Amino acid sequence: MNSMAKIILTFLIANIFVAADAQTPIHEFSIQQCLDYAKKNSMQVKNALLDLQIQQQSNKATTAGALPTISATGTTTDYFIIPQQPVSFTVNGVTTTTLFSLYQKYSANGTVQLTQTLFDGQVFIGLQARKASIDYYQKAIDITEENIAVNIYKVYYQLVVSKTQMQQLDANIARAEKLFHDTKAMFDNGFQEKLDVDKATVQLANLQTQKQSTQTTIDNGYFGLKYLMGMPVKDSLVLTDNFNEEDLKTGVLDNTGYKYDDRNDYQGLLLNQKLNEYNVKRYKYSYYPTVNLNSSYQKNAFNNSYNFFSKDGSWFTTLYAGLTINVPIFSGFAKDANLQKAKLQLMQTQNQIDNLKNSIDNDVVQAQYKFRSDISTVDFQKQNMKLAESVYDQTKKKYESGLASNTDITNAQTDLITAQTNYINALYDAVIAKVDYQKAIGKLKY
Repeated sequence: MNSMAKIILTFLIANIFVAADAQTPIHEFSIQQCLDYAKKNSMQVKNALLDLQIQQQSNKATTAGALPTISATGTTTDYFIIPQQPVSFTVNGVTTTTLFSLYQKYSANGTVQLTQTLFDGQVFIGLQARKASIDYYQKAIDITEENIAVNIYKVYYQLVVSKTQMQQLDANIARAEKLFHDTKAMFDNGFQEKLDVDKATVQLANLQTQKQSTQTTIDNGYFGLKYLMGMPVKDSLVLTDNFNEEDLKTGVLDNTGYKYDDRNDYQGLLLNQKLNEYNVKRYKYSYYPTVNLNSSYQKNAFNNSYNFFSKDGSWFTTLYAGLTINVPIFSGFAKDANLQKAKLQLMQTQNQIDNLKNSIDNDVVQAQYKFRSDISTVDFQKQNMKLAESVYDQTKKKYESGLASNTDITNAQTDLITAQTNYINALYDAVIAKVDYQKAIGKLKY
């Protein structure tokens, strides 16, 4: 392949990759846009929506139990051997047996049957429970969306805070590079030892490694966030919200009151309790009689030749309506077992509600305490970081004036990095604590 062909091939390949990159979707999302995207694309939400649709179809089947059913059948029969009936009779003391038939060779029948439930307690209870069942699955969707939102909030704002962490790392690397160059220049002029240059080199390498490790953690965080949202991993995601430390503190603990009814999981248990109450009623009604209306319209024809649809064909009509009353008497104690089981399940749900109340009380108290503590830690670590910056700046000036050793400036830099790391970790903890507190009191927006 000549050089010109290589150039053309390289150009084509480059353009293919550029085109592929250009087709990669880029999403610039605020936290609310991330939540909205997750509601439409998260597989967990999709399955919860399908559960709701499944229940809607189940409700339609329940409704069908209260509607009339109509069926139509048609039959035709050809007797190759016509059934006969023996009849015996006695005349003057002589018994004679003869055969006769009530059938003709061909017969035809057309029937339209109607059945309507007039009273069935279990069907009526099922009709009453339809709305509660839909509300239950709708609440399950809310719970699913909220659980996803909790994780999205945490990951999103930790990634936003990581921008500050990367800025600090870049500033530390810039300081370490300057210290290295200054130390190297002083060593070249005979004012520092080789050991001091090595220390500066190690410090710089450690910071560069820390930045690389932090960047990997951030990248994994973006992958995790996209997974939570149901976004393809190949898509590009840009976070548009900025982190404001004051917003982290403002307004969250102003009103410390809370209500159980604000929690989705509590509302879900109440709906579950309602469904269990309907279940108890359903099995109680299984002891009641059922009443059904039956009606039939029939056309019958009989002939020794198959000419039912000719002008000479004769059809005989039958029409009737009646009631069927079914009174349950004994079913092997199955009804009682089902009723007792439903009552026990209702008691379980009631116990779960009481336990959830205690759990909510515990969640709120712990989340509130944790959030207050983490906010205090943020304030303390912020002051400590500022103090470490001041110490580093003063030590650096002394070092440049020859009044401090290389060990002093290295220690000051190490203390600054530690203080910055503690501050960032405190911010991470406070972000998570805020989300946990808002979820605990049922005030998390999703």
